[in-house]
Amino acid sequence: MSLPSATQAVLFDLDGTLLDTANDLGAALNHLLLQNNLPLVERSAYRPVASDGAKGLLELGFKDKLSAFNFQELRQQFLSYYENNIATHTSIYSGVIELIEYLKQHNITWGIVTNKPEDLTLKLLPNFPEFNDCQVIIGGDTLAKRKPDPEPLLHACKEMNVDPKHTLYVGDAPRDIEAGNAANMTTVIAQWGYINNLSDCNNWLSDFSCKSPLEIKALIK
Repeated sequence: MSLPSATQAVLFDLDGTLLDTANDLGAALNHLLLQNNLPLVERSAYRPVASDGAKGLLELGFKDKLSAFNFQELRQQFLSYYENNIATHTSIYSGVIELIEYLKQHNITWGIVTNKPEDLTLKLLPNFPEFNDCQVIIGGDTLAKRKPDPEPLLHACKEMNVDPKHTLYVGDAPRDIEAGNAANMTTVIAQWGYINNLSDCNNWLSDFSCKSPLEIKALIK
């Protein structure tokens, strides 16, 4: 099976797809745990939860003690620390730059649709000038709905003036594939992202599943 020859655009999730942000998110979690004299969380534990944002990470770290805190205040403390240290340990996944260059060379538009809050997304991305030519950026609160609803993906296509049927969506979480399928896009699982058990991907109903960004380049070829 190969991608449609008339691929017009590629949309990407952000955390766990283009950027490995897990260590900065984990640092924000551990900062709060340390402040509250609670055990720190190892990378092996927080990495698979990194795509779930503040809520998922706080639930992981605070466990049954979370109910003893004001969740909104705790979430704001998490986001504040993360915002102030947003690109300390974050890096671009190997192969992503080459893939983006390939898209540019073949006049294929690309953009980002993430559930990360828009303000954090816009603060993070300038740290990576390799993404300066991104055509559209949709955050988790840019619209009234977010993934797994297809609306953000459809809105991105409208902004780029491309047909969803000729658009590829790449992500590392079930909600990414669900949203892409609902938008009638070609969906690709980013196996290099925050996936705890790759065998679970068999149930996501994606069109493709790739071990590295460079495999996507080969599919579009």
